Amino acid sequence: MKTVCGIDLGTQSCKVILYDFEKKTVVARSQAPIQMTARNDGSREQETDWYEKALQSCFADINADLRSTIMAIGVSGQQHGFVPLDEQGRALYSVKLWCDTATAAECEELTKAAGGEAALLEETGLLMLPGYTAPKILWLKKHKPELFARLRHVLLPHDYINFLLTGEYVAEYGDASGTALFDIRKRRWSKKICDLIDPNLIHYLPRLIESNQSAGLVSKKAAAEFGIPEGALVSSGGGDNMMGAIGTGTVQDGFLTMSLGTSGTLYGYSDTPVVDPQGNLAAFCSSTGGWLPLLC
Repeated sequence: MKTVCGIDLGTQSCKVILYDFEKKTVVARSQAPIQMTARNDGSREQETDWYEKALQSCFADINADLRSTIMAIGVSGQQHGFVPLDEQGRALYSVKLWCDTATAAECEELTKAAGGEAALLEETGLLMLPGYTAPKILWLKKHKPELFARLRHVLLPHDYINFLLTGEYVAEYGDASGTALFDIRKRRWSKKICDLIDPNLIHYLPRLIESNQSAGLVSKKAAAEFGIPEGALVSSGGGDNMMGAIGTGTVQDGFLTMSLGTSGTLYGYSDTPVVDPQGNLAAFCSSTGGWLPLLC
């Protein structure tokens, strides 16, 4: 038997499935809950340790013989969360999530510094909203300067799972487009926006890869920790909405997908960037080389 493994790091749980691609059937599935810390200031946070332990639990619930059949792994994850790591890849602070609204002041500050909403839409295709990653980074700099001084790697939640599996710091274009640090038209990090937060930030962002590129191979360390084959291919994976678009066939014009989970989203596909002049649509990139205008 040969299987591929799907991992989804959601807001409330981590899920793993094994799929026999020769027989076209799911042969194993597991799930582990993930807590959330909520505070009155709007903070919504999780810990990287919780992600790691949830993934350990999911793999432990699957028979070792089945785990040994894994040929490749793909990761889907909640978008926008800020995973701050030091030089050694250790978490400096909690993961501030997409639903964290404690960064309203940082959004106002960045919007003003960028030259207003129209300037932001021209540079990134997005308004500066509390859910996105950029204001969370500025929040850390302002509220935890001693930790920000040690920041060397910025990852998103699905990137962090890829990092646990491979030891590589990479990001895929679709998920990266939801950070508000990304030029969605030119499909690259925006140095202009990064510099508004810190002149060194651009150097802390992960290397960008296409969705058809590998994030790396399962490392010896990850193989021992999770009980999975060393050297198994880890795909780029992507944000949950981008992966949902692929799974539901929204990879060409004329299709829409509605996703109802911890949040609700509606999105379609476009061959060209779709930037709403009012900023009501999120002008994300897809994980298939196009764009994914999204309403949340």
